[in-house]
Amino acid sequence: MKKLLITILALVPLMASAAGPSMALGKANNDLSDKESLKRGFESYLNYCLGCHQLQYQRYNRTFADLGIDEKEGVEKWMPTGEKPGDHITNTMPKKEAAAWFGTAPPDLTLEARFRSPDYIYTYLRTFYEDSKRPFGVNNKVFKDVGMPHVLQDLQGVRTIDEHGELSSAKGGSMTAEEYDAFVRDLVNFLEYVGEPNKLERKALGYWVIGFLLILFILSYLLKKEYWRDVH
Repeated sequence: MKKLLITILALVPLMASAAGPSMALGKANNDLSDKESLKRGFESYLNYCLGCHQLQYQRYNRTFADLGIDEKEGVEKWMPTGEKPGDHITNTMPKKEAAAWFGTAPPDLTLEARFRSPDYIYTYLRTFYEDSKRPFGVNNKVFKDVGMPHVLQDLQGVRTIDEHGELSSAKGGSMTAEEYDAFVRDLVNFLEYVGEPNKLERKALGYWVIGFLLILFILSYLLKKEYWRDVH
């Protein structure tokens, strides 16, 4: 019993770290029904993320159909690497070399929003700060010692952190803070969609299922009353 208690106590810090960052996460406030936002997020992903991060479980033509993009237009404007519409959204980065460059191969992002949560990704992309001790010169508030460069730094600008752990306002970016937050929100909205493309349909179907179960409950209750009438 003593050994069991010691083992449990030793696992508590690990469980706490796995639960997520200690800081409060910003709210992404995604809207999966906003197709224009999803299109902007898709375009941002292609321009800034696809070079390193694949969506190996998501197909181009499924994305086109869900986002209201004509397939011919999608092939011409949204497929820079020239795959077929039915292909998955992948890149050609070699994993072995990527692991040497970044310390580990960049993760696939298809299910990242479901694994981390949209709020986590939204906060993560907004809380990079300057750190000369890191290989790429940046660190992150919610992912300490991150191995990823701040690929959106030209848009957001540079942030610093003080001795109390407070982040400064970004300086030198091509976007205002409000514009950058909106940009990141669109990107996270798209990543949430990719994690479960039929999420809206699932939720809509859920209401019908609950309604059916309520009607079934009422009918079952009335039938039970009828069967037990003679007993009472």
